[in-house]
Amino acid sequence: MSDQATSAADISLAADFDTPSRGDWEKEVLKVLNRKRPEGKELSVEAAYKRLTSATVDGLEIKPLYTKDDGVEELGYPGVAPFVRGTTVRDGDMDAWHIAQLHEDPDVAETRRAVITDLERGGTAVYLRVDPDAIAVGDVAAVLSDVLLDLAPVYVASKTQQLDAAMALADVFAASGKDAATLTGNLGVDPIGAAALAGTDADLSVLAKAVELAKPYPGVRPIVVDATIYHNAGAGDVHELAYAVAVGVEYVRALTESGLSVDEAFDAIMFRVSATTDQFATIARLRALRGLWSRVGEVLGVAEANRGAIQHAVTSERQISRDDAYVNMLRGTISCFAASAGGAEVQTVLPFDAAAGLPTDFSRRTARNTQVVLAEESNVGRVNDPAGGSWFVESLTRQLSDKAWAVFQGLDGDGFAAALADGTVKAQLDEVNAARAAQLATRKIQLTGVSMFPNHEEAALERKARPAAPELGGLKVVRDAQVFEDLRDRSAAARGAGSAPTVLLACLGARRDFGGREGFTSNLFHVGGIDTLVAEGETPEDFARQLTESGAKVAVLCSSAKVYAAQGVAVAEALRAAGAETVLIAGQIKELGEGAEGAVDGNVFDGMNVVELLDATLTKLGA
Repeated sequence: MSDQATSAADISLAADFDTPSRGDWEKEVLKVLNRKRPEGKELSVEAAYKRLTSATVDGLEIKPLYTKDDGVEELGYPGVAPFVRGTTVRDGDMDAWHIAQLHEDPDVAETRRAVITDLERGGTAVYLRVDPDAIAVGDVAAVLSDVLLDLAPVYVASKTQQLDAAMALADVFAASGKDAATLTGNLGVDPIGAAALAGTDADLSVLAKAVELAKPYPGVRPIVVDATIYHNAGAGDVHELAYAVAVGVEYVRALTESGLSVDEAFDAIMFRVSATTDQFATIARLRALRGLWSRVGEVLGVAEANRGAIQHAVTSERQISRDDAYVNMLRGTISCFAASAGGAEVQTVLPFDAAAGLPTDFSRRTARNTQVVLAEESNVGRVNDPAGGSWFVESLTRQLSDKAWAVFQGLDGDGFAAALADGTVKAQLDEVNAARAAQLATRKIQLTGVSMFPNHEEAALERKARPAAPELGGLKVVRDAQVFEDLRDRSAAARGAGSAPTVLLACLGARRDFGGREGFTSNLFHVGGIDTLVAEGETPEDFARQLTESGAKVAVLCSSAKVYAAQGVAVAEALRAAGAETVLIAGQIKELGEGAEGAVDGNVFDGMNVVELLDATLTKLGA
């Protein structure tokens, strides 16, 4: 190193580069988009912007470029109304949020051990699910017996026994001998959420009972608005946000009718929200929920300091895959980062093997450490609203707020419970699920390791099976990967019966001709667990012979347009004569040139409905 120190003022990184203007950006965009377009058919700037603008399944518009006009005039501050930037002010300490890992193993000894292991190795809170297929009501005290309740908050949740779970936790608090003022957590009572899962009418009378249970403990919130129920049933960001506000408003009304003030009602409620791999939408949704809830509080006359929405973010169960499960570590990391940047006060990262069964020590440790590393080593937890001021995030926050408020207003007339009972909510979820299913099937929404880059020969994870859950008649979890996993299961069953589903890829010409399309097509069929057999040859007879030897019923031509035009039709006819019941082409049928009509049964291409193709192929192959 030089003896002479270099000051910060002497360092020049980007100063030697010109600052590009918006016009410069547009010029480069047009250059790319018009590269292969014929003269006179070039896109205008307006058409280019339209081409590059996309929309989410629930109608959020994503622009290609954001400017200062998309931001906010007044950024505001964390810790004060309207709380968009956070309910607290992070001061640089490492305990920016509570790390509350989920426990739902009914084995009392195992859960008791796992709870204390989490707390000793980075966890700061406990999150229990109490249900017939999880922790029994009578075992709550046992699994919490080693917990220092004055240091670690406890949050309970239940799909079927909410009030019983709340009473069990209240009994634990009462028997602890701790100063009641030091005990914190949430009793998990959410009657509308329970009704949504059960398909029954909501009993709001339990809200007052939950408040009574929590009365001795000022740091314990009795009520939760669990928006993850709607997210896991298919809600997009707009509807999850709208439903959270709608349920919260209904609970405030019920609580004030039972004698609480609006301030006391606000203090009784906590929100449980999803954190997804769409990190910017998650950040914006958490920010928007605080802003909308503060607005509700303002209208109701709640004291400004009490209008903040406390949020417990849980990584998305809907986005977890069973296959290539280790990719879930990446999903959990992105989701956790989003919840951190969005300002969640409590976080739960689901283990990567959650779809395969009950987690192991390893999967629990990686889930827990995802939070620890982000909070303490990556320093995300030390920063107040790191996305605040971003033109994109501020625009997305505002857009989410406006769209969710419109949905909320449509539900607020008779209340959310009524909209749930009369099928309005299910109809809205069905619409969003249909839009998402279409994008999943065409791989516009991509699932790494599932619909893209699958390892169809991987060994399935072996995990302790979850107990059978009670059959409920309401909303169900709709996992994004399920449709692809079902296809893989069909292939696995056929393979287990001694008949592995196989498609022959007739690769014409040299590797440089067919390599790209062969790789694409192999990947596509592997999504459904279907084996692919590469066949090469110089004559149509070569391919016909290999088809006969393999016994394949489905064949796909793979090559370049030039080779297709020279050999494609002849090879397709030879394959069909040799017994191929379906002959497809990778690319466009017109590339076959003269004689293309009737030579093949269809084509495979990027953007096609993969689910329909794989389903039809498996049916053709007898799987």
